[in-house]
This record gives sequence, C-alpha cells and structure tokens, in this order.
Amino acid sequence: MTPQIMMSERLMKPLRLLEYIHSLEDNQFDLVYPRGVRNLSPVHWTPVTVARRAAAFLVREPNTRVLDIGCGPGKFCIVGALTTGGQFTGVEQRKDLCDLAQTTIHQANIPNAKVFSGNIAEVDFSGFDAFYLFNPFEENLETELRIDDSVHFSINLYSRYTQHVAEQLAMAPLGTRVATYCGVYQEVPMGYECLENSMDSRLKFWEKTKHERMVAKPPEAPVTGSKGRFMSRSFDTDERGDWDGAD
Repeated sequence: MTPQIMMSERLMKPLRLLEYIHSLEDNQFDLVYPRGVRNLSPVHWTPVTVARRAAAFLVREPNTRVLDIGCGPGKFCIVGALTTGGQFTGVEQRKDLCDLAQTTIHQANIPNAKVFSGNIAEVDFSGFDAFYLFNPFEENLETELRIDDSVHFSINLYSRYTQHVAEQLAMAPLGTRVATYCGVYQEVPMGYECLENSMDSRLKFWEKTKHERMVAKPPEAPVTGSKGRFMSRSFDTDERGDWDGAD
C-alpha cells in the first residue's frame, strides 16, 4: 500500500477542501491529500500550472473527453475539470490511489471528473478525444524513486504499456490531441506533430495531423539513472523513429 494513505486522515471540512483545490500553488493544493501522498508530489504528481496549461490545450470544446494515463491521486483530472468544460477520466493501477482520487472528487462535488482502477493495457482509447501522460511507465525502469512496490515492474511491461498506448493513439482520428510532461514520449506515434514545446522541453503538446503505419516492433526502453534526472531531461531529437514508421 502507498505509504500513509489513510482515509480517516483524508476527511476534512468541505470549505477547506474547496479552498485547496482551487489554489494555484502546489503546496496548497496538495493539502487535500494525506501527508504520505503530499510527500510524493514533487516527483510524481503534475504541478498545478502544468495541469492548467495541458488541460486548456486538450479541451477544445465543451465535453471533450480526456484520459489521464496513470492518474495517481487524480490531481490533473481535478485541476482540468475545475478549469475547463472537459470531461476528465483517470486510470490508475494502484487501488488505494484510485480510492483517494474518487473520495476527493466526491467530496469536492466535481461532476466532470472520475477515476477508475485498471491496467492501461486493457483500456480502449476509442471512448476518448484527448490524452495526458506524465511519464506514466518509468517506474518500470528504475527503483530509486518508485511510489511503492504494490504493483509489478519490469522492462517488458514498460515496452508493453508504451506500445499499447502508441497503437491506440495511432488508431485515433485526425485532430486527436496529446499532452506529455517529462519522459521521452515514446508513447506518441508518428503522425502526431508537436505544436508546442515548453518548460525546457518537458511539456509538449501534440496533435494528430496524418495517418502513419505502425511498425510491430516494441520500443526499446530508454537508459535512465534515476527518476529525478529522467524527469528533468530535455530531448531535442525525436526518439519515436526506431519503432514507428511511415508508409
């Protein structure tokens, strides 16, 4: 179980909850979570400013359906739902984090956000219009800064999850939007154009502009030392080309 997630600690007066979730500062927003989850925020949860920018890009019209892949305690979904007219759904493997996200959303009475517990390899993307990824699979590549050991990790799982996301995105219609924060964006297949690159290349906005043929070759896991370094790296070259291809 993720350290120190205790639902009794979660309960707070609704007015204080509403104050926190509307905050622009992470140290204030994160007060909605128990201490153990707050302590993970600097590495694992999306900063509020990033969430606002990404959500604004992904939601082009009311009721745009956004999927957050590996949503943790639901921070991106909450911020996105509160600041746009989109419908935000998060998928999270760890049931305790999923339960925490659902509790927060319910207590804050946010109708356009929800979270479910599941494995991304079993999720069909056809029910969504836009996608958000904060380096969701890198825990399979390193051990120093994992959230916990409640789920299985392996390099093969990294390749499997990354390829599934890329295959699903490759089948998405033209105009599909994706926002990626940190990582090497191997989940984004060819055919997606990077429209904006900011925050030292950590935050990227993509849109599908053409159909490309997927090559059935699993992605090779990138080399990384620790999550802290990996998440702050800048990538000037397109690292998607070794496993996607055009006709």
